[in-house]
Amino acid sequence: MTTSQHDQEDAPPGLAEERTALAWTRTAISFAAVGGVMLKENLVPGLIILATALVIWQVGRLDYHRPGRLKLVTATVVVVALVALVVALTR
Repeated sequence: MTTSQHDQEDAPPGLAEERTALAWTRTAISFAAVGGVMLKENLVPGLIILATALVIWQVGRLDYHRPGRLKLVTATVVVVALVALVVALTR
């Protein structure tokens, strides 16, 4: 590893945490919008997607530096993907 690569790894992350939080919020808003549209067609899948949006938003607010949080985020992403798959296949 060169010195410049080592320096980059030790550098503060800058706005990375803020960008990550914004990405989670944007994803939650997208799920809420899709859930709202789905409410007009079918109540149950729309409510499931809206509830999923709240879960996504809460997971995005977690502090990732604490032990076990990354596993929780990974598990949540997998569960959200499975819920989306089930809703897509049952429509």
